[in-house]
Amino acid sequence: MCVARFASKMQTKHVPYVPEKTDMREFTFRAVLIGLVMTVVLGAANAYLGLRAGMTIAATYPAAVIGMALLRLRKGSILEENMARTVGSIGESVAAGAIFTIPAFVISGAWTAFDSPEAYWKSTALMLVGGILGILFVTLLRRVMVEDRELPFPESVAASQIHLAGQQGSKAAKLLFYNLGGGALIYLLGALNIFSPSNSFLVRIGEMGRSVVTLSARGYEQPLNVGAASVVTAPAVSPAYLGVGYIIGPRLAALNFSGGVVAWGLLVPLLAYFLGPQLQAAGEPGWETVNDAIWRSIVRPIAVGGMLVGACYTLFRMRKNLAAGLGRAVSDLKRAGSQAAIPSRLDLDLSARVVFPGLLASLICMVLLYAYFSDTLAGGVVAALVMIVLGFFFAAVSGNLVGMIGSSNNPVSGLTLATLIVAALLMVSMGVSGVSGVAAVLGVASVVCVSSAVAGEMLQDLKVGHILGGTPRSMQIGDILGVLVASAVLYFPLLVLHKADIVAGGVGFGGRSLPAPQAGLMASLSQGIVGGVMPWPLVGVGILMGLALIMVQVRSPMLFAVGMYLPLETTFAIFIGGIIRWITSLFEKRRNFSDAQKARVENAGVLTASGLIAGEAMMGLVIAAFRFFEKSPPQVLAAGSGLSQVLAAVALLVIALIMIRVPLANAGRPDEPAPPTAVM
Repeated sequence: MCVARFASKMQTKHVPYVPEKTDMREFTFRAVLIGLVMTVVLGAANAYLGLRAGMTIAATYPAAVIGMALLRLRKGSILEENMARTVGSIGESVAAGAIFTIPAFVISGAWTAFDSPEAYWKSTALMLVGGILGILFVTLLRRVMVEDRELPFPESVAASQIHLAGQQGSKAAKLLFYNLGGGALIYLLGALNIFSPSNSFLVRIGEMGRSVVTLSARGYEQPLNVGAASVVTAPAVSPAYLGVGYIIGPRLAALNFSGGVVAWGLLVPLLAYFLGPQLQAAGEPGWETVNDAIWRSIVRPIAVGGMLVGACYTLFRMRKNLAAGLGRAVSDLKRAGSQAAIPSRLDLDLSARVVFPGLLASLICMVLLYAYFSDTLAGGVVAALVMIVLGFFFAAVSGNLVGMIGSSNNPVSGLTLATLIVAALLMVSMGVSGVSGVAAVLGVASVVCVSSAVAGEMLQDLKVGHILGGTPRSMQIGDILGVLVASAVLYFPLLVLHKADIVAGGVGFGGRSLPAPQAGLMASLSQGIVGGVMPWPLVGVGILMGLALIMVQVRSPMLFAVGMYLPLETTFAIFIGGIIRWITSLFEKRRNFSDAQKARVENAGVLTASGLIAGEAMMGLVIAAFRFFEKSPPQVLAAGSGLSQVLAAVALLVIALIMIRVPLANAGRPDEPAPPTAVM
C-alpha cells in the first residue's frame, strides 16, 4: 500500500512521503545514538573485511534494517529511521577510504610504526578532513543533484522502499542478528582451534636431485636441475569470506578465484620448480617459506601491474559517465550558486557561512599536514591544492556515479589511483622524493579517497531523504557527527588487527592475514614514482597481463589481479560462497518460485551473508584485542591435526547449509506481495 502510494506520487511532480508541513520527530537523540553505534560497528566490520579480502559491503541495507527494528520498539517515526540509517552507513565509507590508503603508509615504510600517538592523530586527521570535505562538497551540489531526473539513484530508491515496506523490519532484524551470532560463534571455534580454519598441504613437483629439464635450441643444450614442493591450500573456513562470495555472486567470485588459481596453481609452482634447487641450497628454508617468498616477491608485483591496468580500465569503461558527471558537476555548482535560499524544510542545507569557512579551514589544515609530511612548505601547498581541486571534482563525479549506478559500483579506488599518480608526478617535478615524498603523495590520496567515498554514500542517503521527506540539513549534521565519531574510532580496529597479526607471527598490513591489496597498490606506485623503489620489470609483466585480459574480454581485470594478490585460501572461500549462491538459485528454479518469492530469498540471503560477515568481523576484533594484549586464546586441538581438519570440513558444510536453507525457508507464499529488493 505504501509502495503503491509512493509510486503514484513519483509519476507526477515529486511529493515526498512525509509532506513538508508535517511535524514529525527526525533529529532525535535516540536516532543519532543508534546511528553512531552502527557507524562504528559497520565501519569496523568493513575495515576488517577490506583488509582481509580487499572488498567492502554496502552498509545501507543492514543499517536500515537494524535502525527500523530498534526504533520501532519505541514507536519511532520513519524520519528517525532515515536519520539512523544515514548516520549508521557513513562509517562504512570512512572505513573504505581508510583501508584503501592508510595501511599504505606502513607498507611503504613512510610510517615506521603504527602504534604511536603520532600515527593516531595523522590517521584521524586524514579520515576527518576527507570525510568533512566530502560532506561539504556534496552540500554545495545537493539540491540540483537529487532533483536531477537523469540520475535514477537505483540504490536510493531501493533503500527508500525498504523503509516504506518497514513492516518486515523486525523479522529481517532477527535474521540479521541470528546470523551475526552464528558468524561470531563459528569464528570463535576456529580461533580456539576446535577446527582448523586454515589448511594447506605440500605437493611434490618433480624430485630434487634427480629431475632435470634440458633447454635446447639449434645445437644449444643446457641441463637444469629442477624440483620442488608446492603448497596447496583448502578454502578458509570463514563466514565472512563465504558471505562476500554469496553477495557478489558466482560469476565475480569465480573471476576473483581464477586470479588465485593463476598465482598459486601456475606461477608459484612453476617458479618453485625451476628455482627450488637453488633456493634450497641457500639454507634449507622450508618449502612453505619458499612458496611464500616467491608469491610475495615475484607474483605480487605482477599482480600490482594487473591492478593498475584494471583500475585504469574501470575508469575507461566508465568514461562517458565520468565525463557526464564532471560536466554536470560544473553546471550543478553554477546552478547551486545562482539559486536563492528557499525557506522550505525540504530544501534546508548547511549555511554557506558554515560550508565555505569549513572548506578554508580544511585547506589550511592540509597545507600544514602535507608540509609536515613532505618537509617543505611548497610541497605542502601544492599537495593541498591538488587535494582540494581533485577532491571536489572526484567527490562530484562520485556523487553522480552513485546517482547513475549506485554506491556499490562506485570506482573509488580508481579515482584515488588517478589522484595518486597526479600528486606523485607533481612531487617529482618539484624535487620532492624519498620517504617524505611518498608520505605526501599518500596523504593526498587518503583524503581524496575518503572524500569520494563519503560524498557518494552521503548523496545516496540524501536522495533517500528526498524521497521520504527528510530534512537535508539534519542529515548533513548527522553525517558530520558520524564522520567525527568514525574518524576518532576507526584507527583502533586497524591498530588492533595490525599488532595482533604481528604478535601471532605475521607482518601486519600487507601480510598474508591482512593483505590489504588496494593499499599495497597505492604503496607500490608511490614508492615506484616518488621513492624510486619498484620492481618495474615485474610490474611491466603484470601490465601486459592486464592488457591481455582486456583483449580476451575479461569482465573485471581488477578483480582477477586482486585474486592473485590475495592468499589462495581467501579467494577459494569467496568462490565457495559464490557457488552457494548458485546452488540457492538452482533450488529457486526447481521449486518454481514466483518473482516475489525470489525477491524474499534474495533479501534473506543478503541478510544472512551480512550477518555472518559482521559476526566474524566483531569476533575477529575481539580475538585480535586479546592478542594485542598478548593473551592469545587457548588451542583445544593441535594445529594441523587430522581431527581438526575433519571438523573444518564439517564447519564449512554447516555454514553452507545455513546459507542455503535460511534464505529458502524465508521464501514465503507465492501470493504475498513482493518486497523491495536489497541492493548491495
